[in-house]
Amino acid sequence: MLRSRLIRLSTLAFAVLLMPLAVRADMPEILSVETSRVGMGWRIDVTLQHPDTGWDHYADGWEVVDEAGNRLGFRELMHPHVNEQPFTRSLINLMLPDGMRRVYIRARCSKTGWGDERIAVDLQP
Repeated sequence: MLRSRLIRLSTLAFAVLLMPLAVRADMPEILSVETSRVGMGWRIDVTLQHPDTGWDHYADGWEVVDEAGNRLGFRELMHPHVNEQPFTRSLINLMLPDGMRRVYIRARCSKTGWGDERIAVDLQP
């Protein structure tokens, strides 16, 4: 009897420990980022991969932030990409402060919100 209780408690503890990993597994993965200077602004191309299931759960945006986390630009993704994985979307004419040499990209999921992953991107003048 004691042994079966210990097994149940161990199983429950293990499941609780894995729950954050399951949530994080549903976050959009940033596969690549390309930047280019266009006129006075910048073009940012971000390739994401995410297990979109439909309108209830999909990668719904990504943002460009500075070192302090201040938003410099945002690309809203207007629909799921269930059959288009991975996929690339662009943000054009992004105006950045003079002298800025590095930005960070962060992705968002409609179900779990913003991911913790920030990809550093060095800007080439």
